[in-house]
Amino acid sequence: IERNCRQARRFADALRAAGYDVLNEVKLNQVLVSFGTTEQTQRTIAAIQEDGTCWCGGTVWKNRTAMRISVSNWSTTDDDVKQSIEAILRAAKNAR
Repeated sequence: IERNCRQARRFADALRAAGYDVLNEVKLNQVLVSFGTTEQTQRTIAAIQEDGTCWCGGTVWKNRTAMRISVSNWSTTDDDVKQSIEAILRAAKNAR
């Protein structure tokens, strides 16, 4: 559990550093991130799901559309997180 929480913070830190809005305080294993407009966020979610590196769903939190990243599998490695961050950043860039 501690590793998954640390990995979630890693997602949040990387996405924040890239200029995206992390909407929640990441205390456990969930990250909510907006990639700009509702449409940009939805396109990013669709692109990452199509890519297949990882699976992230969508949600609405405090009236903002967001991608929900949930780090919860015991077998998720730090390298998996690195690859997933890279894929999400590519998806977000292509969704602009």
